[in-house]
Amino acid sequence: MLTGKKILVGVSGGIAAYKAADLVSRLRKMHTEVHVVMTKSATEFIAPLTLRSLSANPVYVDMFEEPKLWNVEHIALAEKADVVVVAPATANLLAKMAMGLADDFLSTVLLATRAPIFVAPAMNHAMYHHPATQRNLKLLQERGIHLIGPDSGFQACGSEGDGRMSQPEEILQTLVRFFVGSSQLKGKKALVTAGGTQEPLDPVRFLGNRSSGRMGYAVAQALQEAGAETVLVSAPTDLPTPEGVTRVSVHTALEMCDEVLSRFSEMDVVVKAAAVADYRPAVQAEQKIKKDGSNRTIELVPNPDILAELGRKKTSQVLIGFAAETENLLANAQEKMLRKNVNLLVANDVTQQGAGFGSPTNIVSFLFPDGRKIDFPQMSKLEVARHLVTEIAHLLGVETKE
Repeated sequence: MLTGKKILVGVSGGIAAYKAADLVSRLRKMHTEVHVVMTKSATEFIAPLTLRSLSANPVYVDMFEEPKLWNVEHIALAEKADVVVVAPATANLLAKMAMGLADDFLSTVLLATRAPIFVAPAMNHAMYHHPATQRNLKLLQERGIHLIGPDSGFQACGSEGDGRMSQPEEILQTLVRFFVGSSQLKGKKALVTAGGTQEPLDPVRFLGNRSSGRMGYAVAQALQEAGAETVLVSAPTDLPTPEGVTRVSVHTALEMCDEVLSRFSEMDVVVKAAAVADYRPAVQAEQKIKKDGSNRTIELVPNPDILAELGRKKTSQVLIGFAAETENLLANAQEKMLRKNVNLLVANDVTQQGAGFGSPTNIVSFLFPDGRKIDFPQMSKLEVARHLVTEIAHLLGVETKE
């Protein structure tokens, strides 16, 4: 699947640099032409000789050392690569990429190349969640940089959390999907809802929930990767729109309902991952409600049940629902699955560590009306989404390629 592809692997200076050896080895076994560029810091963790032996090509570190080939090497490498993969990508390197700095061989190649770039972040979880790092990642994604991971778990510093570099096999699978350009769902139309709706009390306040939209955005990305023409109906979120996906922005449950129902008849797949408010204020104040020290009572009226309405209207569509529960997960999810008439329900307990709102990971079970249940361990939300796409293909009667 990757035979003959020219892949440039960038290695920056983190403890996860040792995983680069496994990645380069796997790429070589896929009959690719691998070139490696390391930062000086990376050489403190793994010797260039190791990666030179595994890649069967020179390893580049210093901008000013004598050229291995008689050309402007950083430009030549940038131009010949079919894809660039930076693994690990440290917080420092991500910051340089975001700023457009080019002060060493790797950062210069990254600025000069026009090939697709994939980055696998690797850092302490506190560094990963720092606002500067999150801003840099968002900016890079908006520029079309592809993000792989990170994973969550025990870290070399002794702490635990997200920020671990994705495993080499996951990076390899991502590249395979990119190059193969999966046509698994080509010709199919999909709609995904994501985020938490906001029900206004007055011009400045609203009733909302803790949903970040991460799961729905991951599903939209996975469907687009599989070749589906994908529409994302999104409540407010700071997440960048996945590449190739059409985003429709809404705020309230009523707005989301209108957008979804108006498109439903032309869809092959609908995935309702949004956290839609069950109720909205009966009256929205025209002006900001002033604090006067008195008690206030807010009358709430029910919002339409979008998933149930889709379940009543569906003909040939595959309809997927989500159940975020805090107790009696299996019983509540099974009842919801049957009542909403879905083809598959994704259930998760949001009180579990690594599965709650805003987390980059999830722990889910797929429930089917015939009684089948598939349990998954903790994994990234994008991994969950890709498993979901595999099941969607089965439900559509499409032969999977995995």
